[in-house]
Amino acid sequence: MINTTPPPLFTPLNLGPITSANRIMVSPMCQYSAVGGVLNDWHTQHYGALSLSGAGVLCFEATHTSAVGRITAGCVGLWNDAQEAAFKTLISNLRALQPNPPKMMVQLAHAGRKASSNPPWKGGQLIAANQADGWQPLAPSATPHRAEEAAPTALTEADLDDIRTQFIQSALRAVRAGFDAIELHAAHGYLLHQFLSPVANKRTDLYGGSLENRMRLPLEILQAVRAAVPANIAVGMRVSATDWMEHLDEPSWTLMQSIELIKRAKTLGCDFVDVSTGGISPLQKIEIKPAYQLPFATAIKLACELPVVCVGMITEPQQANAIIANGEADMVALARALLWNPRWGWHAAAELGATVAAVPQYGRSLPAGKNKVFGDLPFGMR
Repeated sequence: MINTTPPPLFTPLNLGPITSANRIMVSPMCQYSAVGGVLNDWHTQHYGALSLSGAGVLCFEATHTSAVGRITAGCVGLWNDAQEAAFKTLISNLRALQPNPPKMMVQLAHAGRKASSNPPWKGGQLIAANQADGWQPLAPSATPHRAEEAAPTALTEADLDDIRTQFIQSALRAVRAGFDAIELHAAHGYLLHQFLSPVANKRTDLYGGSLENRMRLPLEILQAVRAAVPANIAVGMRVSATDWMEHLDEPSWTLMQSIELIKRAKTLGCDFVDVSTGGISPLQKIEIKPAYQLPFATAIKLACELPVVCVGMITEPQQANAIIANGEADMVALARALLWNPRWGWHAAAELGATVAAVPQYGRSLPAGKNKVFGDLPFGMR
């Protein structure tokens, strides 16, 4: 008898109110190519290719809630009508051009003290506020990311009201633009992670000091966004599970604190968690190896009983499938591997004996013997 059970990587997954066709996610990847925060032709071809990757979820790059919150002057934003209109057009086109499009997710972000930077191909360093493409960054405390950099401006409690409002307004714009899901970026050393980590947060008010206080702003924003958007929109968080700073004799963000954060987030309506690590300081020490962040994702999954997305050096279909089969995570997110191979999902389906949604125009691309990867689409010539 032929086994028709799909491999675990190609089974559906519920992320709160939405269902992904499989367990593959396109991880958000900054392109640093927008003008005034608005998507352009580069993004059209970039997301057009990734939408045909075979992934069940396509997460757009870090999308910033204000101009001052961008990492670089080329980063995408969602704080004005032109930006919203560009997203709406692109998402509508991606859905119209294929019969089974992936679920569309946006990652809402604020860079905090890592704002006003050069793109990676220009070195990535801070740009002074008085230089072209530079501005004064905002942060929990007036502590720079690197000791040699100028200090950011510490946010007042009145400023925090503005930050919360900006996240809510961007979330509402995301809904109008057509996104199915929202991921709040609380990782990689950006603003919400800066509030969480004592490495960056030196405040002595209600938003600093104790774990309860450091979690306050990220959880307030999660609760506010969840309340503002419709129930059919999934809302989750991306976290850095550890700062990788245990080698230093100073407090830092740890796995146990991450577990406490996600347990609290779950009670506030968080639908999923995307687990990454690091980014808060150049002094971090990370042992890079295949799936190096997976143990953190697994620990959070077991402790919090929430759908967990894992990411980081996951490149091979058998590797990704084993992660799902072993219950170590619920979904795998790929970034560089999908830039190198934009049809990664198709190739994974061929290797694992699964099927993926496809466009008929590409049906004849399959190698001999792989005709079932796209299901039962009929192909013929006349």
